[in-house]
Amino acid sequence: MPAALLLRSAVCNLQTSFFFPFKSAKIIQSYTCKGESAMNDKTIRYINPYTDFGFEKLFGEEANKDLLIDFLNAVLPLKSKIVSLTFRNPEQLPDNNVDRKAIFDIACTGEHNEQFTVEMQKARQKYFKDRALFYLSFPIQRQAQKGDWDFNLNPVYLVAVLNFTYDEDEEKQKIYRLVSLKDQDGEEFLDKLKMVFLQMPLFSLTEPELKTRKDKWMYFLKNLEDFDEIPSILREPVFEKAFSEAEYYRLSPLLQEQYQRDLMAYRDNVNVVETARREGEAKGKAEGLAEGEAKKAAEVARNLKGMGLSLADIAAATGLPAAEIERL
Repeated sequence: MPAALLLRSAVCNLQTSFFFPFKSAKIIQSYTCKGESAMNDKTIRYINPYTDFGFEKLFGEEANKDLLIDFLNAVLPLKSKIVSLTFRNPEQLPDNNVDRKAIFDIACTGEHNEQFTVEMQKARQKYFKDRALFYLSFPIQRQAQKGDWDFNLNPVYLVAVLNFTYDEDEEKQKIYRLVSLKDQDGEEFLDKLKMVFLQMPLFSLTEPELKTRKDKWMYFLKNLEDFDEIPSILREPVFEKAFSEAEYYRLSPLLQEQYQRDLMAYRDNVNVVETARREGEAKGKAEGLAEGEAKKAAEVARNLKGMGLSLADIAAATGLPAAEIERL
């Protein structure tokens, strides 16, 4: 437990508030002369799975490999269920500051040499789809063998958990999107490359609406940090283990500190993205207003010009330059 919670005061009616750098972690303690009494307004219970620390804790540790297997079996369209996995180092790609801040990868190999890449992507990128395809080419190229090789490839899968939406048109937005190689008739051309994208901000199912294993995992990830206890629908061994692993106070003090630093970095990144979005909206609104005023002034100038007023008078009335008025 954080050291701040152990502080006590002998001063009557003293109220102290501690603010920690993570969501829902404001802890308020009240002390009175009648004795000590503490009230926790809202204490952290579970870690944020969108952080690098949280995602790796749940899915990237050897002891929690069963959680990753269950998750992949739930979201991937596999002909046979994954039974075992072997973690491997993520692909050695050129350093990219944007990617390091926005993406956390887990790479693993199945018992039949299937190649799995699981990503937690925290921020939208301009060429997101292109980037996903480019990065997925590395586990394909890595299968090349020296000497005689018949190009027989092992299946390659990408699962991207997105903390943003990339679908521009609202009517086309999909919470779950499966991408594979198909021909012009919609028939599968090759079953060895599949990408799954989970747009988490679009997920809004409530507990009574959960129907599938995939629904349960998305519900778990979307709401984990806000849970106070395990929902009844998730009262089964794999999810109970996931909740146990995600408990903040089960972490050592060193890991708690590491998590809080990681959470601060995550929130800084979210704030940067949100600030850029708001500034973009404000700029767009201002530009829209300016464009509207310009069109209005041009319309007025056109009408005054039709009435036979001089260019000087029209310019004085509308604020438009004479050269522009002449072009109307």
